[in-house]
Amino acid sequence: MQAWRVHTTGEPREAMRLEDVPEPVPGEGEVRLRVLAAAVNFPDALLVRGQYQIRPPLPFTPGVEVCAETEDGRRVIANPALPHGGLAEYATAPAAALLPAPDSLDDAEAAALHIGYQTGWFGLHRRARLQAGETLLVHAAAGGVGSAAVQLGRAAGATVIGVVGGKAKVRTAEELGCDLVVDRTAEDVAARVKEFTGGRGADVVYDPVGGDAYTASTKCIAFEGRIVVVGFAGGTVPTPALNHVLVKNYSVLGLHWGLYALRDPAAVRDCHAELTRLAATGAVKPLVSERLPLAAAADAVQRVADGTTTGRLVVLPARDGGTRP
Repeated sequence: MQAWRVHTTGEPREAMRLEDVPEPVPGEGEVRLRVLAAAVNFPDALLVRGQYQIRPPLPFTPGVEVCAETEDGRRVIANPALPHGGLAEYATAPAAALLPAPDSLDDAEAAALHIGYQTGWFGLHRRARLQAGETLLVHAAAGGVGSAAVQLGRAAGATVIGVVGGKAKVRTAEELGCDLVVDRTAEDVAARVKEFTGGRGADVVYDPVGGDAYTASTKCIAFEGRIVVVGFAGGTVPTPALNHVLVKNYSVLGLHWGLYALRDPAAVRDCHAELTRLAATGAVKPLVSERLPLAAAADAVQRVADGTTTGRLVVLPARDGGTRP
């Protein structure tokens, strides 16, 4: 089979090699999957760079989120078991963690439903306890993680403010249904949020960026507001000023979705059932901006690493194109 492999960590375009390798052999409790579609995630870039909290043995195949077919013909969503990741024709994954792919989504959309939407749902509902009528601020609203949070916020009845970088991403966020879109490259984020909310600020902030995005959030967080820290795609890990947290009476909440998969897998399954329901009603639909062949995977991972994409890039290794409903 063909698989992208990393022998030495570095930038994706240089470090990833497309090779002919034997099909992976499942370990204990694992199954082999034929990959129909693999969504490219920022953690894939961190894995290739050697900067992720998990460091699989070299060589490894990146790709942490797939829609795939089991050997008995079931269409499933899975997180592949590294080092046999999803940017390949075949991967392995824990059998107990497989989830049914929603019938309402094609393979590319189903592959993009899992990590970003699970993270968004747990962040907004389990951590921030978002309520209908509240104002939700989403950073990187046109990206894969942010677009999921925008849709989930709208489904929960929140007013959604999207923060993006650049005019092209403004259009994407508007099409997603944001009530207000702020271009951080041309506008003062905190000032625009305060103006839009009549000085109150945002009740919940969803931040996968960190750095300046986090700083802006602290300037426009509402009384008893909640900032959900999801990641640091901007490259800078902020240092919260706890005196400011105290004086303005807001909360800073961390979210590591992988811990739910480890400590409360039943909650993950319940969340998937809710996401499947929302997908069936059309309330959520993964924003797949490009469907790419396996040969383009290294370039796709590099583009996600560089922050130049909108929505999700999805690689389709399957010979049938990965487009079955």
